[in-house]
Amino acid sequence: MTLLLSDPRVAAVPVRDVDEPLVALDPGFGPGRALVRRELATRLQSARAALPSGIYLRVVEGYRPAHRQQAIIERYSAEIRSVHPGIGEPELHILTSRYVAPLAVAPHVAGAAVDVTLVDSCGQELDLGTAIDATPEQSGGRCYFATGGISREARANRDLLARVLCQEGLVNYPTEWWHYSYGDRYWVLATGAAAALYGPVFR
Repeated sequence: MTLLLSDPRVAAVPVRDVDEPLVALDPGFGPGRALVRRELATRLQSARAALPSGIYLRVVEGYRPAHRQQAIIERYSAEIRSVHPGIGEPELHILTSRYVAPLAVAPHVAGAAVDVTLVDSCGQELDLGTAIDATPEQSGGRCYFATGGISREARANRDLLARVLCQEGLVNYPTEWWHYSYGDRYWVLATGAAAALYGPVFR
């Protein structure tokens, strides 16, 4: 059973913030120069170095301010309501968390998560089965990392992405093939660590 970020066990994880700064990723990760915690940046650099020649990591987003996180929650919640008229708040909360984390536990707001894909030497995205940030509704569930509904090439690319990131200690959020984090509450539950290293960053 997939552990979602709305699960009360995630919110119950203690946070012992190590007060590590946000740093901008170098341009080799993409023009966005995403902000992430310093240790996460180091691990991303190591993961990039482990990729086969001609394949590169492209980080689409890292740190996300709380107001932007809330805006995504509201937008996606409205989308779910339109698909499921009359849905109750508890179920809405669960369904929303498949795609966007509740504000209180959001890894992006802690600077602990990246949305990442693979590109070739020309900067063209490789086939990973769906567009990055495709919702479960838009993708027919193919945004889930372990879905069976993608090509062999897309599966191989997802597995490559997972291999280089997971060997650096990052964990994937299973409903989003592109989302990996380090040091957040979800990472604690996935790895058995004692406490999260990073809490929300307000700036």
